[in-house]
Amino acid sequence: MTKRAYNFNAGPAALPLEVLERAQAEIVDFRGTGMSIMEMSHRGKVYEEVHNEAQSRLLSLMGNPKGYKVLFLQGGASTQFSMIPMNFLTEGKTGSYVITGSWGAKSIKEAKLFGETHVAASTENDKFMSVPDLKSIEVPENAAYLHLTSNETIEGNQFQQYPSTGNVPLIVDMSSDILSRNIDITPFGMIYAGAQKNLGPSGVTVIIAREELIAESPKNIPTMLRYDTHYSNNSLYNTPPSYSVYLVNEMLKWIEEQGGTAELEKVNRKKAALIYDTIDRSEGFFQGPVHPDSRSIMNVTFKIGSEELEKQFIKEAEQEGFVGLKGHRSVGGFRASIYNAVPYENCKVLAEFMTHFKQKHA
Repeated sequence: MTKRAYNFNAGPAALPLEVLERAQAEIVDFRGTGMSIMEMSHRGKVYEEVHNEAQSRLLSLMGNPKGYKVLFLQGGASTQFSMIPMNFLTEGKTGSYVITGSWGAKSIKEAKLFGETHVAASTENDKFMSVPDLKSIEVPENAAYLHLTSNETIEGNQFQQYPSTGNVPLIVDMSSDILSRNIDITPFGMIYAGAQKNLGPSGVTVIIAREELIAESPKNIPTMLRYDTHYSNNSLYNTPPSYSVYLVNEMLKWIEEQGGTAELEKVNRKKAALIYDTIDRSEGFFQGPVHPDSRSIMNVTFKIGSEELEKQFIKEAEQEGFVGLKGHRSVGGFRASIYNAVPYENCKVLAEFMTHFKQKHA
């Protein structure tokens, strides 16, 4: 095999080599059936075992909280921006949102199509280079839920802790940091995540929700957009993205093999510190715009003061085998997405490249 790229893509993103090799070995003949799992009926026993195994494994990695259900849906996290208000934003209620970047802004934009919304806190005046102080988050009494984005992939900020919302369900988009660190899931009403960053490939969206929240949905919304449809049918109402679910299960096995989220968090923090230290010690050559107490350990964003040098950085980085370092078009600069599957060694090589680039061009 040729040398693997230093993959820092924001999503679809890196997968562990071990997971890819297992999938390669099983793609033609899965568990001695003479078929690929992609060829099987989703109503069959073999696929259903994998499906249920993935649900159980995910809950286990989150501490086996009682009263929660895992759903495997399609349409990405962006579809959840609509499904959440459709299902929960009933008459007389308000959808309350914390806006800390591009994805938070998109989520409230969709909610406004279905009912009353409220901005509980926003860091737009700070160009989304921070997350708000938890004490500043104001949730109205008639809130149907409080929604926030735990990690803004584009801007590179991340909540280090979460607000206490009492009886108001806390709903969190964890697309880019789910299972990257140890958290207590019980304060959350619902967590959702597109799998293509930390959980597996694109094609499946994972929901982890309190059962009472999703057991019954309004009758006036389409069947496929009702959470209770998928809850009562174990996410098998229609054909699921079976191969993506299979790969999520393999990714979850890999996380278990690494020692679970507590051990992954240690590695992830070391990876992030390595790159942030390189930025901070560059004497201003590299700039990390996000406030230190809001920095993401998944998406490290940085800039160089010169547009010409930024172009040169990308050119030289690509020549050295780095992929995905260009920042999102809306903010520019650079972004190193260092999700669970990105090895520490890749981050070390990136830090060394950045140091050498600075010595060469400063």
